Amino acid sequence: MSETRTANPPAPDSPPGKPLPLAVVLVSGGLDSCVTAAWAAQTHRLAFLHLNYGQRTEKRERQAFHELALAFKATPLLDAHVEHLAGIGGSSLTDANMAVTPADLNQEGIPSSYVPFRNANILAIAVSWAEVIGAEALFIGAVAEDSSGYPDCRPEFFEAFQQVIDTGTKPETRLRIHTPIIHLKKSEIIQKGIDLGAPLEKTWSCYQSEDQACGVCDSCALRLRGFQQLNVEDPIPYAQRPNYLQAQPQALSESS
Repeated sequence: MSETRTANPPAPDSPPGKPLPLAVVLVSGGLDSCVTAAWAAQTHRLAFLHLNYGQRTEKRERQAFHELALAFKATPLLDAHVEHLAGIGGSSLTDANMAVTPADLNQEGIPSSYVPFRNANILAIAVSWAEVIGAEALFIGAVAEDSSGYPDCRPEFFEAFQQVIDTGTKPETRLRIHTPIIHLKKSEIIQKGIDLGAPLEKTWSCYQSEDQACGVCDSCALRLRGFQQLNVEDPIPYAQRPNYLQAQPQALSESS
């Protein structure tokens, strides 16, 4: 496999004397939000919002968020804390008594990693902040087609939430939700990130490990398969790198 070569996304051109509009980008620290930020950077100045909700890999995700913020020169930043989602539970990402389900790329239905109504929580925070700082757009890296089937990642959800924004904000507020990668497959998202020079090596997608990505949770599997479909080496460290192009993936004995 070849290796990815990433660089900071180029700064977009703006008309003389007229600043680019400001966008709030919801950045988990993962691959999808990184590529979404690179997409947004083509047309907007970036403000980054991160959500800490008691997830297993909260510390590592925050590290990725701040490294991406530096790479994209995003300002201002908001590091929001909503621990009540962990208190509510119902997800293997927040409940220590629930095991993170091993990857099953043929699984149907909603997986245990679904955090109930998480995107509504973070969008509500993002809308409040966007009104205060004068942002005109919200970018979120939701993926419907090649993701884990979360109900709050469907296009219909964001269409409905746009109506909530239009109804519940000040009359002069003009704030639009953008989901630029929602219909892309993971391999297409990765290719778009490479094309845009997104710093994919700074991202973190694993659901359960913070030192080396496990390679066997749903998020790792989707990510690794996408890189493998492109014949490109995923630049982050893994404890295992199964071949997800095979019908029965065989975990590699060595980590990278």
